[in-house]
Amino acid sequence: MSLSRQQRFSRARISVRAVRQFVGDTLAEWGLSERRDDIRLCASELAANAVLHGVPLGREFSVRLTREEGELWIEVRDSGPGCPAPRQPDSEAQRGRGLWMVTALSDEFEIRDEAFGKTVRAGFKLLCD
Repeated sequence: MSLSRQQRFSRARISVRAVRQFVGDTLAEWGLSERRDDIRLCASELAANAVLHGVPLGREFSVRLTREEGELWIEVRDSGPGCPAPRQPDSEAQRGRGLWMVTALSDEFEIRDEAFGKTVRAGFKLLCD
């Protein structure tokens, strides 16, 4: 069984909270509680990256959740330039830990170049399915 849900969000800081809510509501609707906190946190970090660095002014970004056999994927797509790269920040840095944290919490991580922009994906293996 494959399930998918997608929603668009504006380029606004409040959208990060809305993404977290969207992901939490979708997981609840699908009956998934396993790794819920990790999944919501990663979705928040990917959305924050899109808002702060990826989405051009006046544009939106999309978040898609896909549940496939034994796996859940979060995809955040924006139309902005550049390619994000996870890095371990210096202990004094006040920013820059988001993608590093996503790679640490997820089982798979990838960045796809698109015709316009990019898609950043995090995958989570699920025991119950």
